[in-house]
Order: sequence, then C-alpha cells, then structure tokens
Amino acid sequence: QVQLVESGGGLVQVGGSLRLSCAASGRTFGSYSLLGWFRQAPGKEREFVAAIYWSGGTTYYADSVKGRFTASRDNAENIVYLQMNTLKPEDTAIYYCAIRIVYGSNWRSPAEYGYWGQGTQVTVSS
Repeated sequence: QVQLVESGGGLVQVGGSLRLSCAASGRTFGSYSLLGWFRQAPGKEREFVAAIYWSGGTTYYADSVKGRFTASRDNAENIVYLQMNTLKPEDTAIYYCAIRIVYGSNWRSPAEYGYWGQGTQVTVSS
C-alpha cells in the first residue's frame, strides 16, 4: 500500500502563493496512474482541484483554479506538487492528495480516489 502525506499549507494574504507537496511512501507514484488534488471547506463537499498523470505529467484543473494553480511532479523525489498563485479567500480549505483507484465514469469525483492523505490547511486572509 501507499501512504500520502501533504505539506506546505499555511496562512497567506490574498494574492499570495503557496506550494503544496504530496509525498508518497510505501510505494512510489509509479505504481499508479492518476494523482488528484482535492480540497474541502467546512460544511462543503470535497471538490476536485487538479490531477496529474504520473507517467506523462499531463494535468487537468478545475475551472476555479485554472490559470492560477499548477500541478507538477518530481520523479526522483517521488513528490507531486501543487503550486498555488494569486490565492483568493475562496481557496481556503483543507487540501488533500489522493490516488485514483476506482475507474468509473467521473475521474473528477473524490469517490474514485483512495489513499487519502491527512490534508494540509490553506487559509487565505481577506
């Protein structure tokens, strides 16, 4: 099995930047295909943020973060990153990384992912 650990969250001002990291242990990301970033604000459903294919690095983004967030990977260090720029108050949430384990019809759905990390809190002040 694989264990994912998110880090890099914190408190930032509107317009600021953070880079989140998702590190894998137990197994490498190479054992899997699609890695997703999700976020969840209090009282709201967990929502898709971004995804990246480990093998080729192809990325996908939610409309709400497109142009501001960038997912990337470091094969050597077995880490996936989420660079978050021009942060907005609505970006405030706990951010999670996870691996797609159910190949259903909606790869943006958190229901198709597993091996969730514990999350890292991102708070954008306003």
